[in-house]
Amino acid sequence: MDFKWDSEQQSFRATVRAFLSEHLPADWEALAHGPGSAAQSTFSTKFCGALATAGLLVPHWPQHWGGRDADPWMAFILAEEMWAAGEPRGGQYMNVNWIGPTLMRFGSEEQQARYIPPMARGETIWCQGFSEPEAGSDLASLRTRAERNNGSGYRINGQKIWTSYAGVADTCFLLARTSVGKNGISIFLVPMDTPGITVRQIPSIIGEGDIHEVFFDNVEVPKTAILGAEGQAWEIVRTSLSLERVGIPRFALAARMLDRAVATLKKSGRFNGGAIEQAARAKAACEATRLYSYSIIDQRKRGLPPGPEASAARFATVTAERLVGEFVVEQLPDALAGGDPLLLAHHQRAIVAGIASGAAEIQLNLIATELLRMPREPR
Repeated sequence: MDFKWDSEQQSFRATVRAFLSEHLPADWEALAHGPGSAAQSTFSTKFCGALATAGLLVPHWPQHWGGRDADPWMAFILAEEMWAAGEPRGGQYMNVNWIGPTLMRFGSEEQQARYIPPMARGETIWCQGFSEPEAGSDLASLRTRAERNNGSGYRINGQKIWTSYAGVADTCFLLARTSVGKNGISIFLVPMDTPGITVRQIPSIIGEGDIHEVFFDNVEVPKTAILGAEGQAWEIVRTSLSLERVGIPRFALAARMLDRAVATLKKSGRFNGGAIEQAARAKAACEATRLYSYSIIDQRKRGLPPGPEASAARFATVTAERLVGEFVVEQLPDALAGGDPLLLAHHQRAIVAGIASGAAEIQLNLIATELLRMPREPR
């Protein structure tokens, strides 16, 4: 791999940084707290609209969908800079990274025409209905059911939990069971204002409005709401999650927050001894994660199919975020008591790093079986 950025990539990164400098408000660091809050979501809609106007929201998308046909590196540079700034796109990073591209690949013409243009304009927020109280990140165990309704569509019943942005989302990328077994899961594109959907916020310490439980009580959807074919969810989700797990460079924010914390400690003469050693471990983890992610983007650039390496990169990200979070907790606890809102925001996000995009334990299982080819049971 060539570790040097070419002139076009350097220019693009400079353009993104200039945009951030111009469009982030003076109170952004405080606003970054609670990416699912009404205030942050209102801001992100305005911000993403400006990004779209500047051609910086979906540059890696095809031109006919509002993009610039930029390669995967441009998308990752954009994501790095957004996350280093505290991710002002809010929940729309999901539209940009994986929901939009998934619809381009698997959606019908009607679904694409309905859902993709608002994403490209930065006007809509989605949520993903994956985890359930009895299933967690084990998608094969989900119980939400979608039953055929006299041939006119489907009736959905069930519950989702830990659903990010559900309180402000326009549409849900929903997994539901249409038949028994692993291959009996289907995906539905469900407007959140459909009768029968109830959203309840889950109070937590990770930020205002971030997570919810969502109930589906006899929710009626037409046949056109299904994405792909019945039972195709596993194939679609594997593709989508490979984009999501590597498309979220959380290490960029973690590395910046580590530098921020170290600078604060140096000013007060507290960066010494064990703090230096702990910071070095966290810094090494951030750099290892960055390079691992780059190797997968390189594979994507060369047209190679997604593989289990995406799970390894995801777990490396979890490790880096946790190490930075632990460093701040142990060495700079006053920052989490109101002293630094951006460090607090990162700490809250690091708490759920091992859950978002699939639990860390699930990632380890995938690494063991698919990457390392380890047997499921001792022989």
